[in-house]
Amino acid sequence: MSKTKAVSAENLRARVEELSGENVFACYQCGMCAAGCPLADEMDRLPSQVIRDLQLEDITLLDSNAPWVCASCLACEVRCPKGVDLAKLMEALRQLHLRKELDHMSIDDMSHDEIRKLPQIALVASFRKKTG
Repeated sequence: MSKTKAVSAENLRARVEELSGENVFACYQCGMCAAGCPLADEMDRLPSQVIRDLQLEDITLLDSNAPWVCASCLACEVRCPKGVDLAKLMEALRQLHLRKELDHMSIDDMSHDEIRKLPQIALVASFRKKTG
């Protein structure tokens, strides 16, 4: 079966915004976050590039090392003129990377007859076991 809420290029930004509570379009790419990041030299993408890739829904961002290198020191948020909390965005990316292979079933793949006939407790139990 397909993955429930599988992350794709079409919904990467929406999933990250949902998990982080941040609006990626609040960033206007001033670069202050990258200029103040103590670990920017260790990242394959600068913090401002991470946000831009989120805006463009670049799915390769999930395989970047930037979210894993981020120390969540909040230097980026302090410097950001728009108050974007990049540490929350990085945490959401880490969660999505860890979850990307967890969902093994989708209610969207089930017919209305199947949903109606199966006991609700069986559906709930199955989704708890087979989705992240």
